[in-house]
Amino acid sequence: MFAKDALGYSAIPLPDRATMTDAEMAAAALAFHARMRTRHSVRDFTDRPVPRAVIETCLRTAGSAPSGANHQPWHFVAVADPALKQRIRAESEEEERQFYAGGGGDEWIKALEPIGTDASKPHLTIAPWLIVVFAQRWGTFDDGTRYKNYYVPESVGIATGFLLAALHHAGLCSLTHTPNPMKFLNAALGRPASEKPVMIIAVGHPAADATVPAAAKIKKPLADISTFLE
Repeated sequence: MFAKDALGYSAIPLPDRATMTDAEMAAAALAFHARMRTRHSVRDFTDRPVPRAVIETCLRTAGSAPSGANHQPWHFVAVADPALKQRIRAESEEEERQFYAGGGGDEWIKALEPIGTDASKPHLTIAPWLIVVFAQRWGTFDDGTRYKNYYVPESVGIATGFLLAALHHAGLCSLTHTPNPMKFLNAALGRPASEKPVMIIAVGHPAADATVPAAAKIKKPLADISTFLE
Protein backbone atom coordinates (compact mmCIF):
# COMPACT_ATOMS: atom_id res chain seq x y z
CA MET A 1 0.00 0.00 0.00
CA PHE A 2 2.76 2.43 0.95
CA ALA A 3 5.95 3.25 -0.91
CA LYS A 4 8.96 4.31 1.14
CA ASP A 5 9.74 7.13 -1.28
CA ALA A 6 6.21 8.57 -1.28
CA LEU A 7 5.58 9.42 2.37
CA GLY A 8 5.71 13.21 2.12
CA TYR A 9 2.92 15.53 3.23
CA SER A 10 0.72 17.45 0.81
CA ALA A 11 -2.59 19.18 1.42
CA ILE A 12 -5.75 19.44 -0.65
CA PRO A 13 -8.84 21.58 -0.04
CA LEU A 14 -11.50 19.95 2.14
CA PRO A 15 -13.35 17.88 -0.48
CA ASP A 16 -16.68 17.56 1.33
CA ARG A 17 -18.24 20.23 3.46
CA ALA A 18 -21.63 20.25 5.18
CA THR A 19 -23.15 23.63 5.93
CA MET A 20 -26.20 23.35 8.16
CA THR A 21 -28.10 25.71 10.38
CA ASP A 22 -28.35 24.83 14.07
CA ALA A 23 -31.89 23.60 13.47
CA GLU A 24 -30.80 21.42 10.58
CA MET A 25 -27.98 19.94 12.66
CA ALA A 26 -30.37 19.13 15.49
CA ALA A 27 -32.84 17.50 13.10
CA ALA A 28 -30.12 15.44 11.43
CA ALA A 29 -28.73 14.29 14.78
CA LEU A 30 -32.19 13.31 16.01
CA ALA A 31 -32.97 11.42 12.80
CA PHE A 32 -29.75 9.41 13.01
CA HIS A 33 -30.33 8.71 16.70
CA ALA A 34 -33.84 7.47 15.96
CA ARG A 35 -32.53 5.25 13.18
CA MET A 36 -29.76 3.74 15.30
CA ARG A 37 -32.12 3.08 18.21
CA THR A 38 -33.82 0.52 15.96
CA ARG A 39 -30.59 -1.48 15.64
CA HIS A 40 -30.62 -4.74 17.60
CA SER A 41 -28.21 -7.62 18.00
CA VAL A 42 -30.15 -10.51 16.46
CA ARG A 43 -29.46 -14.19 17.08
CA ASP A 44 -32.32 -15.58 14.99
CA PHE A 45 -31.66 -15.27 11.27
CA THR A 46 -33.36 -16.43 8.10
CA ASP A 47 -31.31 -17.86 5.25
CA ARG A 48 -32.67 -15.25 2.82
CA PRO A 49 -29.73 -14.29 0.57
CA VAL A 50 -28.11 -10.87 0.77
CA PRO A 51 -26.52 -9.57 -2.46
CA ARG A 52 -22.74 -9.39 -2.38
CA ALA A 53 -22.94 -5.83 -3.73
CA VAL A 54 -24.65 -4.70 -0.52
CA ILE A 55 -21.91 -6.24 1.63
CA GLU A 56 -19.24 -4.65 -0.58
CA THR A 57 -20.77 -1.19 -0.16
CA CYS A 58 -20.97 -1.60 3.61
CA LEU A 59 -17.33 -2.66 3.69
CA ARG A 60 -16.39 0.41 1.66
CA THR A 61 -18.08 2.47 4.35
CA ALA A 62 -16.06 0.67 7.03
CA GLY A 63 -12.91 1.32 5.03
CA SER A 64 -13.58 5.07 5.09
CA ALA A 65 -13.08 5.22 8.87
CA PRO A 66 -10.25 7.28 10.38
CA SER A 67 -7.16 5.40 11.52
CA GLY A 68 -3.78 5.95 13.13
CA ALA A 69 -1.44 7.54 10.54
CA ASN A 70 -4.08 6.58 7.95
CA HIS A 71 -2.60 3.07 7.85
CA GLN A 72 -6.10 1.52 7.78
CA PRO A 73 -4.98 -1.53 9.80
CA TRP A 74 -7.95 -3.76 9.10
CA HIS A 75 -9.03 -6.56 6.82
CA PHE A 76 -12.55 -7.91 6.44
CA VAL A 77 -13.19 -11.43 5.20
CA ALA A 78 -16.78 -11.86 3.97
CA VAL A 79 -17.76 -15.53 4.04
CA ALA A 80 -20.80 -16.96 2.26
CA ASP A 81 -19.39 -20.41 1.44
CA PRO A 82 -21.47 -22.98 3.40
CA ALA A 83 -18.53 -25.28 4.10
CA LEU A 84 -16.44 -22.45 5.50
CA LYS A 85 -19.32 -21.21 7.62
CA GLN A 86 -19.78 -24.72 8.98
CA ARG A 87 -16.08 -24.92 9.86
CA ILE A 88 -16.21 -21.55 11.60
CA ARG A 89 -19.29 -22.62 13.54
CA ALA A 90 -17.77 -25.94 14.60
CA GLU A 91 -14.54 -24.37 15.83
CA SER A 92 -16.35 -21.45 17.47
CA GLU A 93 -18.69 -23.77 19.33
CA GLU A 94 -15.75 -25.82 20.59
CA GLU A 95 -14.23 -22.67 22.10
CA GLU A 96 -17.63 -21.67 23.50
CA ARG A 97 -18.16 -25.07 25.16
CA GLN A 98 -14.90 -24.62 27.02
CA PHE A 99 -15.91 -21.08 27.96
CA TYR A 100 -19.30 -22.07 29.37
CA ALA A 101 -17.79 -25.11 31.09
CA GLY A 102 -15.88 -22.73 33.33
CA GLY A 103 -13.13 -21.27 31.21
CA GLY A 104 -14.81 -17.88 31.18
CA GLY A 105 -14.98 -17.60 34.95
CA ASP A 106 -18.10 -17.47 37.12
CA GLU A 107 -18.45 -13.67 37.08
CA TRP A 108 -18.35 -13.38 33.29
CA ILE A 109 -20.74 -16.27 32.73
CA LYS A 110 -23.12 -14.81 35.34
CA ALA A 111 -23.03 -11.44 33.57
CA LEU A 112 -24.22 -13.13 30.35
CA GLU A 113 -27.31 -14.71 31.92
CA PRO A 114 -29.66 -11.78 31.05
CA ILE A 115 -28.53 -12.07 27.42
CA GLY A 116 -29.48 -15.75 27.23
CA THR A 117 -26.41 -16.98 25.34
CA ASP A 118 -24.92 -20.47 25.39
CA ALA A 119 -22.39 -22.53 23.42
CA SER A 120 -24.76 -23.20 20.51
CA LYS A 121 -24.23 -20.77 17.61
CA PRO A 122 -26.62 -21.76 14.78
CA HIS A 123 -26.56 -18.21 13.41
CA LEU A 124 -23.05 -18.86 12.14
CA THR A 125 -24.42 -21.23 9.50
CA ILE A 126 -27.91 -19.79 8.99
CA ALA A 127 -26.97 -16.15 8.38
CA PRO A 128 -26.06 -15.72 4.69
CA TRP A 129 -22.84 -13.83 5.46
CA LEU A 130 -20.18 -13.90 8.13
CA ILE A 131 -17.80 -10.96 8.15
CA VAL A 132 -14.62 -11.71 10.06
CA VAL A 133 -12.76 -8.62 11.22
CA PHE A 134 -8.97 -8.80 11.37
CA ALA A 135 -6.62 -6.23 12.91
CA GLN A 136 -3.33 -5.80 11.06
CA ARG A 137 -0.52 -5.53 13.59
CA TRP A 138 1.96 -4.50 10.91
CA GLY A 139 1.97 -3.77 7.20
CA THR A 140 4.52 -4.00 4.42
CA PHE A 141 5.99 -1.42 2.09
CA ASP A 142 6.05 -1.99 -1.64
CA ASP A 143 9.51 -3.53 -1.28
CA GLY A 144 8.26 -6.09 1.25
CA THR A 145 9.78 -4.59 4.40
CA ARG A 146 7.58 -4.11 7.46
CA TYR A 147 6.19 -0.92 8.90
CA LYS A 148 4.44 -0.49 12.22
CA ASN A 149 0.73 0.24 12.45
CA TYR A 150 -0.46 2.65 15.13
CA TYR A 151 -3.56 2.74 17.34
CA VAL A 152 -4.63 -0.55 15.85
CA PRO A 153 -7.39 -1.54 18.36
CA GLU A 154 -8.84 1.98 18.30
CA SER A 155 -8.77 2.18 14.49
CA VAL A 156 -10.33 -1.24 13.98
CA GLY A 157 -12.97 -0.47 16.59
CA ILE A 158 -13.99 2.70 14.77
CA ALA A 159 -14.13 0.90 11.41
CA THR A 160 -16.23 -1.88 12.91
CA GLY A 161 -18.65 0.71 14.28
CA PHE A 162 -18.92 2.22 10.81
CA LEU A 163 -19.62 -1.26 9.44
CA LEU A 164 -22.36 -2.08 11.94
CA ALA A 165 -24.05 1.27 11.25
CA ALA A 166 -23.79 0.72 7.48
CA LEU A 167 -25.30 -2.77 7.72
CA HIS A 168 -28.20 -1.45 9.77
CA HIS A 169 -28.74 1.45 7.37
CA ALA A 170 -28.95 -1.12 4.56
CA GLY A 171 -31.82 -2.87 6.35
CA LEU A 172 -29.76 -5.78 7.65
CA CYS A 173 -29.35 -7.28 11.08
CA SER A 174 -26.04 -8.25 12.61
CA LEU A 175 -24.59 -10.05 15.60
CA THR A 176 -21.04 -9.67 16.85
CA HIS A 177 -19.43 -12.87 18.08
CA THR A 178 -16.06 -13.18 19.81
CA PRO A 179 -15.05 -16.76 20.62
CA ASN A 180 -11.87 -16.85 22.66
CA PRO A 181 -9.28 -17.65 21.44
CA MET A 182 -9.85 -16.98 17.74
CA LYS A 183 -6.55 -18.08 16.23
CA PHE A 184 -8.37 -20.79 14.27
CA LEU A 185 -9.76 -18.07 11.99
CA ASN A 186 -6.34 -17.30 10.52
CA ALA A 187 -5.96 -20.90 9.39
CA ALA A 188 -9.57 -21.27 8.26
CA LEU A 189 -9.48 -18.08 6.17
CA GLY A 190 -5.88 -18.04 5.03
CA ARG A 191 -4.90 -14.83 6.76
CA PRO A 192 -1.25 -14.01 7.60
CA ALA A 193 0.39 -13.94 11.02
CA SER A 194 0.41 -10.12 10.88
CA GLU A 195 -3.37 -10.14 11.34
CA LYS A 196 -5.24 -10.82 14.57
CA PRO A 197 -8.91 -11.87 14.38
CA VAL A 198 -11.09 -9.50 16.37
CA MET A 199 -14.64 -10.70 15.85
CA ILE A 200 -17.11 -12.52 13.65
CA ILE A 201 -20.17 -10.55 12.51
CA ALA A 202 -23.16 -12.58 11.36
CA VAL A 203 -25.17 -10.60 8.80
CA GLY A 204 -28.58 -11.17 7.30
CA HIS A 205 -32.31 -10.78 7.82
CA PRO A 206 -34.13 -11.59 11.07
CA ALA A 207 -36.24 -14.72 11.30
CA ALA A 208 -40.00 -14.26 11.57
CA ASP A 209 -39.85 -15.40 15.21
CA ALA A 210 -36.68 -13.49 16.08
CA THR A 211 -36.39 -12.24 19.65
CA VAL A 212 -33.98 -10.03 21.57
CA PRO A 213 -33.21 -10.11 25.30
CA ALA A 214 -35.35 -7.68 27.27
CA ALA A 215 -32.18 -6.59 29.06
CA ALA A 216 -30.71 -5.43 25.75
CA LYS A 217 -33.27 -2.60 25.61
CA ILE A 218 -31.99 -1.13 28.86
CA LYS A 219 -29.56 1.62 27.94
CA LYS A 220 -27.72 3.93 30.31
CA PRO A 221 -29.10 7.48 30.36
CA LEU A 222 -27.05 10.32 28.90
CA ALA A 223 -26.07 11.51 32.38
CA ASP A 224 -24.34 8.18 33.03
CA ILE A 225 -22.37 8.02 29.79
CA SER A 226 -21.29 11.64 29.34
CA THR A 227 -19.92 14.68 31.11
CA PHE A 228 -20.15 18.24 29.80
CA LEU A 229 -17.60 20.83 30.93
CA GLU A 230 -18.66 24.25 29.62
